[in-house]
Amino acid sequence: MATVQLTTDLLTVRLSRSEKLLGLLRDADVPLSAVRTVEVVPDGAAAARGLRAPGLGLPGIRLVGTWRGRGRRALVTVRGRRPAVRVELEGQRWSELLLGVDDAQTVADAIRSAAGSLR
Repeated sequence: MATVQLTTDLLTVRLSRSEKLLGLLRDADVPLSAVRTVEVVPDGAAAARGLRAPGLGLPGIRLVGTWRGRGRRALVTVRGRRPAVRVELEGQRWSELLLGVDDAQTVADAIRSAAGSLR
């Protein structure tokens, strides 16, 4: 399961070994200044938008990889129909992070607090 680490100016997503292998991903570092919005979505699997390329997609069970859509590229790692944190970014490799984490609301609040005033 992905973990989120915050410093004064950086949001870091650390992926497990299996997430890296299954999704052809690596850990992501994002400046907090690039964070535009943070929200908790009730069903992380249903919140993934676009086409998977590359990664693993077992609908309703496990999604890990890159999801692409019109002008959008999302790093997705969610399990089942659990809540997830959606972080919209600007000017980064990823335009969105969709992360299944243990306590989505607490993680979302921490990102909002670290990034300053967000919606």
